[in-house]
Amino acid sequence: MKKAAARNVFLTAGLAALVILTNGRFVLSANAQNPELQQRVAELKESMGKNKQALASYSWNELVTISLKGEQKKQEHFQVRLGPDLKPEKTSLDPPPTDSAPQGGRLKRHVVEKKTEEYKDYANQMKALAQQYVPPDRDLLQQAFAQGNITLGPGGGAPNEIQLVIHNYLKPQDSMTIVFDKQQKAILRIQIASYMDDAKDAMNLTVQFDRLPDGTNHVSNLVIDGVSKQLNIAILNSNYQHV
Repeated sequence: MKKAAARNVFLTAGLAALVILTNGRFVLSANAQNPELQQRVAELKESMGKNKQALASYSWNELVTISLKGEQKKQEHFQVRLGPDLKPEKTSLDPPPTDSAPQGGRLKRHVVEKKTEEYKDYANQMKALAQQYVPPDRDLLQQAFAQGNITLGPGGGAPNEIQLVIHNYLKPQDSMTIVFDKQQKAILRIQIASYMDDAKDAMNLTVQFDRLPDGTNHVSNLVIDGVSKQLNIAILNSNYQHV
């Protein structure tokens, strides 16, 4: 009896492993049989690498506007350039804040300060999550391709536009749609549907790209929507200069 039970367990485990291996091979095989998808993913990764290197020779201005429930709450100005690790380094262009006279009673001031700090922390978390998506990561793209999580379709605009739809890119059930110019080898726009720590706490990103005179592709503007808190962060990049 014990030997039969052990044999059944062994057979079940073996079948499960076979199914996993078969599914994995099916995904790899399906991707291998779609040479255009493989080519476009390779072109996308190559163009991102070249653009990041090219942007390292530029500095630019960044305008960050934070709005809550449609009302503008804060604006910040930065000068940005990529550091040795090719990550953005920002220098504030705003004058030092001046201390304003406190308004209202002590309790009211405490409530306002606490609420302001909460939204400030949440806005920083939104920006940190956005940075994990934009620009797309080459390794995560390759992983999504290997797992069969990328589909290819027309971009819906000009004939040279294609659309790469990626699921489970960074988090389970997230999605990233990249519209890519296959002639210019450049990203045109990105739409991302993700979430914060809780899947119910949705965060959506809309990213537009533009080209500099030398052909370098860059993010021209980015909008982050924190749906549940009605918090919006709009980032506008301009005044690109060689350094």
